[in-house]
Amino acid sequence: MLPLVALVGRPNVGKSTLFNVLTRSRDALVADQPGLTRDRQYGVCRLGERPFMVVDTGGIGSEEGSLGERAEVQSWAAVDEADVLLFIVDARAGITPDDSEILRRLRRQSKPVILAVNKTDGLDENTAMAEFSRLGIDTVLPLAASHGRGVLTLIETLFARLPALAEGEFDPALEDPTQRLKLAIVGRPNVGKSTLVNRICGEERVLASEVAGTTRDSIAVDLEREGRKYRLIDTAGIRRKARVDEAIEKFSVLKALQAIEQSEVVVFMLDASEGVTEQDATVLGHVLQAQRALVIAVNKWDGLTQYQKDQCKADLERRLAFVNYAQIVTISAKHGTGLRELFRAVHRANESATRTIGTSEINRALEAAFEAFQPPMVRGHVAKLRYAHMAGHNPPTIVVHGTRLKTLPDSYKRYLENFFRKRFKLVGTPIALLFREGENPYKDKPKPELSDRQKAKRKRLMQFVKRKS
Repeated sequence: MLPLVALVGRPNVGKSTLFNVLTRSRDALVADQPGLTRDRQYGVCRLGERPFMVVDTGGIGSEEGSLGERAEVQSWAAVDEADVLLFIVDARAGITPDDSEILRRLRRQSKPVILAVNKTDGLDENTAMAEFSRLGIDTVLPLAASHGRGVLTLIETLFARLPALAEGEFDPALEDPTQRLKLAIVGRPNVGKSTLVNRICGEERVLASEVAGTTRDSIAVDLEREGRKYRLIDTAGIRRKARVDEAIEKFSVLKALQAIEQSEVVVFMLDASEGVTEQDATVLGHVLQAQRALVIAVNKWDGLTQYQKDQCKADLERRLAFVNYAQIVTISAKHGTGLRELFRAVHRANESATRTIGTSEINRALEAAFEAFQPPMVRGHVAKLRYAHMAGHNPPTIVVHGTRLKTLPDSYKRYLENFFRKRFKLVGTPIALLFREGENPYKDKPKPELSDRQKAKRKRLMQFVKRKS
């Protein structure tokens, strides 16, 4: 594995900003608010001569109560697994008692510690460095992470202390990202998304509690299960825009929507004890708009009576008819029941979304669909379907060519979609149907003028037709 650098420090000293600079990403949520980061966020820094892993942590001493304590447990877990500790302090705040306490615990680790004095922009660096040199750390570096100043010097210093990658050792930075199935877990707040991630990982990888909004950022977790590689993305709960007030929550929802776009399969979670709510429909609307493969996980199923289960099933069939292509799996994230069937459904959806269908197969299906039910006549015109072919994956995209396709009603388009889905056994994925009409090469050319003889002949022909009728 790549060597790991842990970013640790008090709240709001710039750890997430530095994480985004080192990884050249915007994976970590950044705002001028203490305690924003709660879970460990991992990334790869490739700015120097060789890559290394970076882990962003929550601010130590950021929150009071159980959530704050558990966030600190996450931070110290990152310290335990890191090879080098990057202790970040705020030059403008000076040395605080919390800084001294954090450093005291870091020294117990017997690991290299580098002190990064952040937010030195606009200050006298020498004065700031002189104050923090009293902490007794050998390596003290000035830094302005938000402006990128001092980052290259920091990376060079890290290289000198990072262990070398052993010969033949696996380097995840060289891994083909397409080898991992990207799986986004989404839903409204407090339906059990983080609990599910922790159950799959077998550890408290992300904070989970009964408090809605515990997860603020989209956290990516790489894991291997039964020989297959995954990238799980735990997202913040999504609510209707009218109910989102805080700027932080708006950014969290935006990151969740981005996770949907970047995923290959979306696991949409809902609470069995509450059924399908308007918020659930709102989240599903975002998934439909992204046209991603979909699996619906009904959580907390084990807490229902048989009567409640029957009522819930009927409610799901009625309220989720607009996504009837998605497989519904009942699970208990807390106890781990139903996870095997959940992953089977995920793979069925992914295989359907990425399946390649030959042009001859599609055209035979189009011909069979046309023979079984022909397009209706609209304003005296009937659409003609000539041929079709595949144009993309995830979702499967089929282009149908023909004439007068503008007259094709939506009901017939839905019929074609359902016919293709049943014919090719596509489960858990939407199908994108595109209709292309051939251009008439003569449509813009002016009609030629008729000669007097041609006009007279047309007049005689029209009179003959009228007499016949």
